[in-house]
Amino acid sequence: MKIAIVNDMPMAVEALRRALAFEPAHEVVWVAGNGAEAVQRCTEYTPDLILMDLIMPLMDGVEATRRIMAETPCAIVIVTVDREQNVHRVFEAMGYGALDVVDTPAIGGGNPQEAAAPLLRKIMNIGWLIGDHSNRVRSAPSSHRHSSSRQHLVAIGSSAGGPAALEVLLKGLPRDFSAAIVLVQHVDQVFATGMAEWLASASGLNVRLAQEGEPPQSGTVLLAGTNHHIRLLKNGTLAYTAEPVNEIYRPSIDVFFESVASYWSGDAVGVLLTGMGRDGAQGLKLMRQQGYLTIAQDQQSSAVYGMPKAAAAINAAVEVRPLDKIAPRLLEIFSK
Repeated sequence: MKIAIVNDMPMAVEALRRALAFEPAHEVVWVAGNGAEAVQRCTEYTPDLILMDLIMPLMDGVEATRRIMAETPCAIVIVTVDREQNVHRVFEAMGYGALDVVDTPAIGGGNPQEAAAPLLRKIMNIGWLIGDHSNRVRSAPSSHRHSSSRQHLVAIGSSAGGPAALEVLLKGLPRDFSAAIVLVQHVDQVFATGMAEWLASASGLNVRLAQEGEPPQSGTVLLAGTNHHIRLLKNGTLAYTAEPVNEIYRPSIDVFFESVASYWSGDAVGVLLTGMGRDGAQGLKLMRQQGYLTIAQDQQSSAVYGMPKAAAAINAAVEVRPLDKIAPRLLEIFSK
C-alpha cells in the first residue's frame, strides 16, 4: 500500500516508519510536516492511505482531512499520542471522512513489533475496504421473530463521516422520542466512551455505551462500545460477541442489522449512514425482507458514499434521503 505520513514531530514520523517497515508491502511515498503541505502533496500524488496527525502548525489534521476528502479523497487514519485530550478533534475529523484512529506506536523499550501491531491491523482492514473484498453472501434469517418486545427500535449504522452525521440526526430528535435507538459506528473501543459523551453533549439526548444483557429502551441511545460485534438475542437483550471472527468491520453493522431482522418483534427502522465499504448493506436488505422500513443516506449529504451506495445497489433501502430529512421521517413514523 502507498502510504503518506503527515506529522510535524520527527520522532513520531520515525516511529511510524519503523512500524510500517514490518510489512514489506507498505511503502511511504511522502511525508508532510503540516496539513497545508499535505493538501498540496495530495494534488501531486494521492496515496492509498494517509496517517494524519491532529495537532500541527499552519493547518491541523481536522482541516487537512476536510480539504483532502473534498478535493483528492483517499483513506485517512488519525494518529495521535493523546487521544483523551483530542477526542473532540478525532470525531470532527471522522465527520469529514477519516476512517479510524490509532495511537502513535511507541518507540524504544518493549517489543517494537507488538507496538506496531495495532497500526498494521488497522491498515490491513483498510486495505480490504479499498479493495472491496468485503462483499459476501448472507443467508436470510428466520422469518419468525422470537422477541417479546413491543418497543419501537431505530437501528443505525455509520462509518467514515459518521460522527458528524450522527450529531445532525440525533439533534433532530426530541428527548422524549418514543423509539429505542442503537448505534453501530466503526470506532475503536478506546474512543467509544468519548464518542458517547460527545454525542450526548452535542444532541442533548441520553447517549451511553450499550451494556451486555440490557434491552434497547426508549429514551436512551445505546452505542456499541467494544471491538466485538453487538447483536440482539432471542430474549430481546443485547450481547457482545467475537463471532464472526473473520468479519473485518468491528463492530459490524451487518451483524447487528441481521440480528434485528431475526429477533425483533416490534416496529423497527434501519438507517444506514455515510461510510466506506459495504458493511450494513446486506443487513439492511434482510431487515427490508422482514418488512421493516429501511433508509439510506443520499449521496449529496454523505461524506463518503460507500455503504449507502452499496445498499441502494442491492435495493436494500426502501427510502433514500438527505441526512437532514432522516430525523423528521423518524418522528413522522413513530408519532403515529
